[in-house]
Parts: sequence; C-alpha cells; structure tokens
Amino acid sequence: MKRPFKIIIIALAALTLLSILGVFIINFRVKRSAGKRIVSAEEAAKLEDIDCVIVPGCLVHSDNTLSGMLADRLRRGVELYDAGAAPKLLMSGDHGRKDYDEVNAMKAYAVAHGVPSEDVFMDHAGFSTYETVYRAKEIFGAKRVIIVTQEYHLYRALYIAERFGIEAYGVASDYHTYGGQTQRDLREVLARCKDFFASIFKPEPTYLGEKIPIDGNGDVTND
Repeated sequence: MKRPFKIIIIALAALTLLSILGVFIINFRVKRSAGKRIVSAEEAAKLEDIDCVIVPGCLVHSDNTLSGMLADRLRRGVELYDAGAAPKLLMSGDHGRKDYDEVNAMKAYAVAHGVPSEDVFMDHAGFSTYETVYRAKEIFGAKRVIIVTQEYHLYRALYIAERFGIEAYGVASDYHTYGGQTQRDLREVLARCKDFFASIFKPEPTYLGEKIPIDGNGDVTND
C-alpha cells in the first residue's frame, strides 16, 4: 500500500472512531444532565407553580385512533392534571396537513376524560421535540413545566428545555412495553446528538406566530 493512501485510510478510520466516540459522549451527557429531573407522578403532583403539563404527540392512526404510546402519554397527562400538578395541558404535535391531526385527537381524549376544554391548549406545529419545547416557551410563555412521555424520550425533551431556560420536570408514561423499542432506542441516540447541537445554535422552528399565554383559555387554539 502506497504511503499517501495508507495515511488517508488511517485518517478516515480515526475520524470514524472519533465520531462514534463523540456520539456516545453526547448521549451520556444528555442523559446524565436530564436524568436528575425525571420524577414520579406523586413527586410531580407536589410541585408548585407549574404552568402546564406538556404532552408531545406521536402516531395517530388513519382512523383517528391513538397509538398505544400516545394513549399512555395522554393517560399520564390527565392523571397529573387531576392530581393538581398543573392547571393546564399543552398538547403539542403534528397538524401540518388536513388529513393528519395529532393535536385534536389528543385534546378530544383529555376532554372525554373530564378535563375542561378551556384547560387544554393545542400546539398545531409541534413537529418535533425541539419545536415543541421552543414553541412552549416562545408562543405559550411556559416557564415551569412537566413533560410527559416515555422515559427514553424524556431525556432529550428535558435537556432541550434546560437549554432554553425552562424549568422542566419529566414524568414517564411507560404503562406498557412497546414493539420496536430497540430500534427507537438506537434512533434516539442520534436524535439526542442532533438536538444537542440544535440547542446550541437554536434555529427557529417551522412556524412561530402570535403569542398565546398558557394561563388563558385553551379554546383559542381550537380550529
């Protein structure tokens, strides 16, 4: 092997190893930083001056039924509302198309389970975890929140919130085991790296818009 070619191969191998190491370091940092703010539902109910419980969206089926993961997030969110953990719920998800709507399905669940409609806000442009947190602060003015999602997802959401100056606590909603979790765990490592850098450079979300105070009436977000 000619020396210049050998040097290139060694350099590429070293770069690959450094990249892999960097991914694991960032993943460890995100989990370590955010893990201390994951609390039990009972601990969350004792927190004071919480603005809202944020429930990030995920899959809604074509017949408008909730995926198991989303149903569990909503179940936990409503339980926390009923326990007095927060006066408002913020449903943040993807409603970027007329034929796909996470947030109205989420609000419908909460209202059907006894939460007054005016206490349920919808963020129709929560297209990602990063955008959910960004908009929670900039649009809804949330400063102190509880985030409800599956534990593997909580670390990233809480880390982003911390970087945006939001005092956030997380409550896991793992009532069941979910198929495909190994693949989700692997993707989440890369997602943590992506949002680690997004939280440094803070690019604007897909949409911003007029401010909607979270201490107001959630029906203003109805469409």
